[in-house]
Amino acid sequence: MFNRAIVRTPGESMLSGLTTANLGLPNYEKALVQHAEYIKVLEECGLQVSVLAKNEQYPDSTFVEDVALLTKECAIITKPGTPSRSGETVEIKKVLKDYYLNIEEVREPGIVEAGDIMMVGSHFYLGISARTNENGAGQVIEFLKKYGMSGSLVKLDKVLHLKTGVSYLEQNNLVATGEFLTKEEFQNFNILEIADDESYAANCIWVNDRVLIPKGYPKARETIASAGYSIIEVDVTEFQKLDGGLSCLSLRLF
Repeated sequence: MFNRAIVRTPGESMLSGLTTANLGLPNYEKALVQHAEYIKVLEECGLQVSVLAKNEQYPDSTFVEDVALLTKECAIITKPGTPSRSGETVEIKKVLKDYYLNIEEVREPGIVEAGDIMMVGSHFYLGISARTNENGAGQVIEFLKKYGMSGSLVKLDKVLHLKTGVSYLEQNNLVATGEFLTKEEFQNFNILEIADDESYAANCIWVNDRVLIPKGYPKARETIASAGYSIIEVDVTEFQKLDGGLSCLSLRLF
């Protein structure tokens, strides 16, 4: 069960954030409203939410998940795969010192973004992507082993991040779409298939027996609800325009 979450208010500089989505520029005022609703939903799930101030220097800094991996035993500061995000790790390390005694840090030539890391109990799947290389993933796995956990690699073919197309919802249930439906690594899970035309909804998050999914994907909602989950829909259209999803917007702590 999660107890806390860390989020960061988006800055106006998000309008120049990284994107491959081709969905147009975000509406900043609408993004602020959506972010506030996201915080409210996390609180409804029982989390104490710490809200970091916006940082205009880093357009993508509202996507706090990418810069740290949080486990029960340690925090691992990642090394984002794009130079424009590299400075984000300095501040998040300072923040996490209030919550963790054990903090590790990925070093060059490794690159890792935690959007490529999916936790399943004490095992972590690490996607090898344009934003995460084998050196960085290997460093993360060594840190995990140090604290009694484990990790394994998953090669990505098409998507930006591992969790763009797959999410673990506990109870051996895995939401998956596209290339992840047939990945050998995931065949022992009960796969909840998300249709190609609703693939964005594959990025959803389990928070204390509820599942947060993006608003506007009725087939995905029905699929996940049919597995016995209580669903909360959250509107994140302005963050989708920057390749961001629900998991990207928070760091969740045990």
